[in-house]
This record gives sequence, C-alpha cells and structure tokens, in this order.
Amino acid sequence: MSKGEQRLFHHALPGTSKDNEEWVQRKNRVVRHFLHSSVYMGTYYKLHNTDILQKSGLDPAQYATHGGAFPIIVRNTGVVGTVTVSGLPQREDHAFVVSMLRRFLNMEL
Repeated sequence: MSKGEQRLFHHALPGTSKDNEEWVQRKNRVVRHFLHSSVYMGTYYKLHNTDILQKSGLDPAQYATHGGAFPIIVRNTGVVGTVTVSGLPQREDHAFVVSMLRRFLNMEL
C-alpha cells in the first residue's frame, strides 16, 4: 500500500523476488498517472488496439498496465494512494485485490 510515492505497507511472501517489487512500482505508476486501476488501463489499450507507449508516450519498462494495482479513493478528496499485488497471473492479482477490498469494505458478495 502506498500514499503517493511513499510505501506505507509492504509484505513479501516466500517465493517472491525483487522482480515483484519492480512490478508493483510499474503498476503503481500507471494508477498514479491515470487514476484508474492498472487492469482498467490495460483493457482500455487492448480495446483500442494500442499500448501505453503508442497512446501515451510512457515507457512500458516504467509503466505496467497489468492487473493488480488500484487507486485508493477518498470521497470528496480523490485518489490518496494505491493498493497493489504482484506475483500471480495478472487477472488473479486483480481478483485478489478486489476480494480484499470487498472484504475490507464489508461488501462481500
């Protein structure tokens, strides 16, 4: 979990590596830049037959439009940070964050 560029919480499970940390940073950059989830932006580019470099001029080595990063939005304030997961296939990263946010917000379906 991050607030802007500041890391507030980080937990690495066995089997993760520095690569996962780099994925987290790349996904977070997407969220901070576009104020949408990373999977939203990946889906947007796919639907428009383009990518982050062609459409936005952003280096894909620095920005990852793969699932797993979400903006933390506070009503009447806007985006205040991100929550991000890396280590599973991107759709599973996305689904994991969604399930944890629902649980946190007591919105379990």
